This record gives sequence, structure tokens and C-alpha cells, in this order.
Amino acid sequence: MARREIEPDLRDLMAALDYTFQDPELLRIALLHPSAVSTGRGKRSKKPADKVGRSADNQRLEFLGDRVLGIVIAEMLFRAFPDEDEGALARRLAALVRQDSLDTVAREIALGRYLTISRGEDEGGGRDNPAILADACEALIGAVYLDGGLEAARSFVERHWRPKMDAEAKPPQDAKTALQEWAQAAGLALPLYTVVKSEGPPHDPVFEVEVTVAGQEPASARGRSKRAAEQAAARQLLDRVGA
Repeated sequence: MARREIEPDLRDLMAALDYTFQDPELLRIALLHPSAVSTGRGKRSKKPADKVGRSADNQRLEFLGDRVLGIVIAEMLFRAFPDEDEGALARRLAALVRQDSLDTVAREIALGRYLTISRGEDEGGGRDNPAILADACEALIGAVYLDGGLEAARSFVERHWRPKMDAEAKPPQDAKTALQEWAQAAGLALPLYTVVKSEGPPHDPVFEVEVTVAGQEPASARGRSKRAAEQAAARQLLDRVGA
């Protein structure tokens, strides 16, 4: 069977990646959001699932890419910070692999413009949705790994994540953990987090979370995930008490 011609937009993306896929179908699947499959927009190949297993969308590649990203960055941190203990390395790792870091990389390569998504997701701003972009970025890493092996994936990850790693002179501090430690040191009950409200469409929600500690005025903050809102609220309260 003759190989399919590579679409111009995929050639543009491969140029941005500085990587040429031997099997472009893997790249097509990495860009295929589940919504496109459910609406039929993703039927680009007769047997797309043959490349990645059960699913024709990018979810299995996302699972793989998440693990590849983790091992590559873990090794980068292990070599770059030989004097730091496990806890410090773990905080660095968590900061580098979380959604906003993946979203940032996805935007650096304009990944959103290449996604195959449903009309509804497209009209609802799916190409600019941080969660969708982060998932697609993980799927892309998984596709590069399957196509070119660990070294190809490592090259992509190091190129985009090393500047972020080098920018943090000290391990990032988890605001929720810091607030908990402050409360315990002051002999107070543990902080209590409450979701005050959530708004926005299901594909792009915004949460408002309030944190309370005995004897202190509550602090509240908003975020695109409950975790992000909790962290922001904890940071506000820490700033207020000077911790």
C-alpha cells in the first residue's frame, strides 16, 4: 500500500518540532481529540487504531507520553541537582510536568492550530483550552517516542523543558504544604478548602476556592482547576500572614 502524502500543515508542525516522523499516522493520531472521533471528524485512516491499540484518538498516546515525559525530566533533574534530596526533586518534577507547563510548550509550537477536534469543541474555544492542549502535548511526546525511540523524545523534551528547569534556582514551594506546616507550627487546625463556585463551560471551567485557618480571615482565589485555585488561595493567605 502506498504511503499517504503528508499534509502541508503536518509538515509545518514537524518543522516546529524539529523532528520528522517516519510514520506520520502516529502524529495524526496524537492530534486527534476524542470529540472528533465521536462526531466522525477524525476518520482519516481506515485503521488508525492499529498504530496505538484499542483507541483511534490520542488518549492512549497521552498516557504513554505522560510516562515518557516523567522519566526524561526525572533524569534531567537527577543529573542537574546532585545535592538535592528526594523531596526537593519531587517538587521540581511536579512543577515541570503539570498542566500549565505542558500548556506552555503546546503554545510555543502552536499545537492548537493542528488539532483535529469536533465542531462544537472548536467553536467553544477548544484549540485554546489549556487541558486539551496539555493532553495533546503529552500525546505528541508519546507519538515521538513510538516513532523515534527514547532519544528522539528526550531531544524534544530537553529542548522545551530545560529552560524551565534552569529558571528555578530553588525547588518550587508547594503553597498548600507550606500553609499546612505554618498552621501546625502555630498550633492551629489544618487549613480547610471549600469550592465557593464554579463557572464557565464544561470544557473550560473556572473554580473559586476559599481557604480558612482558625484566627485568620479567609482567602479566596480562582483557577482553571480545583488544585490551581487551592494553591492560589493558600499562597494569598501565606502572603497575608507573612509566612
